[in-house]
Amino acid sequence: ELTVKRLQRPTHPREEVFQQIQTLANMGLDVEAEVKQLIEEITRLGTANSDGKISVKFGVLFADDRCANIFEALVGTLRAAKKRKMITFEGEMLLQGAHDNVDVIIL
Repeated sequence: ELTVKRLQRPTHPREEVFQQIQTLANMGLDVEAEVKQLIEEITRLGTANSDGKISVKFGVLFADDRCANIFEALVGTLRAAKKRKMITFEGEMLLQGAHDNVDVIIL
């Protein structure tokens, strides 16, 4: 007997971020608290750059075990922090591998 499986449409990275943000909202997590925790972790892992601002490479942040345990949706939390002008990074969003060398900077 032959069965046909439906192929799932590949998820666009932006859709994944929106799903992560929705997950945070559904879990009742305080986004402000998540952003505050993110700033603390960037400070812990980062170093002062030439402007005196603390920065860390996205790959370092993503690979850190503590961050992996704290943040359910790291990319969504990064976007929320950027939207609140608490951090900055080049581009609209960051993806593991492709953006590992992008600096995440506390403003």
